[in-house]
Amino acid sequence: MARGEADGPRWIEMPSIPDEAGMAIEPGENYHDLADRYPDAPVSRGTGDAIVHRAVLDDITGVPMVMDWVSDGDLVIVEMSRMLSRELELQTAVEKLRGFVEDDLCGEVVRLGNSRLLLLPSN
Repeated sequence: MARGEADGPRWIEMPSIPDEAGMAIEPGENYHDLADRYPDAPVSRGTGDAIVHRAVLDDITGVPMVMDWVSDGDLVIVEMSRMLSRELELQTAVEKLRGFVEDDLCGEVVRLGNSRLLLLPSN
């Protein structure tokens, strides 16, 4: 037992696992936030692979990024609850996404509850 006290978890030191700062899980933390650790991680794509993006739209300015993801063939779950109070902006964003996905890409837009959309590309 290399770390901790006798009443805690048993740790086995492994030379293949680097002991870098920031790699340990802090007390009360249940998981590593991979987005913080690898903000620009390369995602390799193979034939038939699917990438699922989660987007939270604060306003209509985020729509082009969502459209880029769908045009790349990725699935996107869009959370729009922050726009619900701005009805005109919400309708404009939904119509832009629907028109692009369904009309231009021949994909599908699926409503998930009152505040989310699932955008599915054609392939």
